[in-house]
Amino acid sequence: MKIAFLNIENLYHRDKGLVRSNLSKCAADWILELNKLLPRIKKNDNDLARIRELTFLLGFDGVDSHPYGVLRKRNGELFLKLRDFAKESKASRLTDWNGWVAIQTVALNHESILNKARLIAEVDADVLVLQEVEDRASLVEFNKTLKDFNITPYEQLLVLDGNNHLGLGMAIMIKNGYSLDTVKCVPLTMWNDVNTLTELDCHEYTIITPKGVSVPILSTYFSKDNPIVRKRQARAIAEIYDSLKMEEKKIAILCGTLNDVSYSDTLSPLLRETDFEDVSRHSKCVVDKDKGKGAGYFRLGAYRMGVNIKQKDYMLLSQEVNQRLIRCGINRKGMWPERNMDWEVYPTITKAIHAASSHPLIWGEFNIE
Repeated sequence: MKIAFLNIENLYHRDKGLVRSNLSKCAADWILELNKLLPRIKKNDNDLARIRELTFLLGFDGVDSHPYGVLRKRNGELFLKLRDFAKESKASRLTDWNGWVAIQTVALNHESILNKARLIAEVDADVLVLQEVEDRASLVEFNKTLKDFNITPYEQLLVLDGNNHLGLGMAIMIKNGYSLDTVKCVPLTMWNDVNTLTELDCHEYTIITPKGVSVPILSTYFSKDNPIVRKRQARAIAEIYDSLKMEEKKIAILCGTLNDVSYSDTLSPLLRETDFEDVSRHSKCVVDKDKGKGAGYFRLGAYRMGVNIKQKDYMLLSQEVNQRLIRCGINRKGMWPERNMDWEVYPTITKAIHAASSHPLIWGEFNIE
């Protein structure tokens, strides 16, 4: 049984707020702070004063307030008066008046889409767990393109929306006689009056092998910005894992973007207080090392010596699954090497926008029938 996990960072289109910008760190921090203040239902005087300061610092006061056009109602009919023009057009289907709507997403580069498929096809797992998928229709269309890379498309697809509006759903794809038995969404616990405990939800998939063995797979995504919430999430997932063991489910796998390094205290409830084993730390884990200077040192927070990308993605195994591990690996051929790092990438990746994702694909092959 071959299982793979990838944070694919959307298939065809991605929310503008998630696309890397050229903002300074100060501006990015101001935007992050403003986004946390605005949703508050009850704002005190300090909150309102800080919102005014942030809008000034971000230059909202300098935005041109002149309208592109003004809609006027005259005798029950709508008329559009365009900016700097006296001519007024009646808004109806018989005129050539055109409206517009700002699109919140941007299309991904075509080479990036092909490299996503190329990366998935190279591993060709029986079960593929994905994160940050925009919708089911996109995944169905993407699945059809896999046959162009000489692999069989997946037979079962499931996409579940996340808890935000950014198009970051979670998905699973299955083939080769394996089947999805049940899906369980972990109840959303509110950790304060505004936010849910899990930003993109946590799902428990139960996969049935061709010989009838049940394999629970947890898929989760931890907070990027709040270490307090991240530790709460780790503790909650550890409790779910403990409940599986109490039910005599010794076979269990956790896949997720945990957004922190392995030595962090925020992940200690998972990595140090349970018997989960990290695939990337296993002696059988295969990964191409950095070329040049990066090959001889261990970057703090990296996967291992010579693989100097900061660890955010994990595949964790229960003891029973770890004993059944045949081989495993980390595939980062679809990632763009940043700064002074250098590793083997697909020939079609010549710029950062061509990358399949900024996350590696993690896979494992197990003796589970």
